[in-house]
Amino acid sequence: MSRKKSTRQLIGIDDIKNGSVVTADGELAFYFVHPSNLNVLPEQGVRAKVQVLLGVLKGMAELELLALDSKESFQDNRQFYRQRLEAEDMPAIRELLVQDRQHLDSVQTTMASSREFCFVLRRRKTDGTMNYASLEQQFRDCGFVVQRVEGQRLLELLAIYFEQDATHEVFSFVDGAQWLTAETEV
Repeated sequence: MSRKKSTRQLIGIDDIKNGSVVTADGELAFYFVHPSNLNVLPEQGVRAKVQVLLGVLKGMAELELLALDSKESFQDNRQFYRQRLEAEDMPAIRELLVQDRQHLDSVQTTMASSREFCFVLRRRKTDGTMNYASLEQQFRDCGFVVQRVEGQRLLELLAIYFEQDATHEVFSFVDGAQWLTAETEV
């Protein structure tokens, strides 16, 4: 009889620690990096930040950029408000729809201006030990805020990457663990 594989086995994850993902090839540590004051910098300042970031990326072959899209698209909502506005006859409801659409626009603008990058530091089993503090300091020296992804944020990141699911509030390390009780545990 064939044994079914777990989700972790299917996607090649041996273990999920608090701050990293262990695979057959090695360990992956995830970092969120935010540029400081990007919204207020002139175009030349933004270009300088990009060049500095490029220098850090070129200097570390083990560092990879992870492209994720965890932000919701507002296009369907915008179209809904437009259609409702065209169909609505009551002035008070029309005013509320206009206010809702303006609020949606402000939320979208805020989300678009808060940039966040995710980097993956890949340590292969054949590599020696990795100095995580050194990498973090390199980002800080270049004027970036860096934060290692751990715990629930790591699980959220994996959910966004594999499932495009940015809506859960809490993720468990064991799928279905919330349904286990003392009576059902073996």
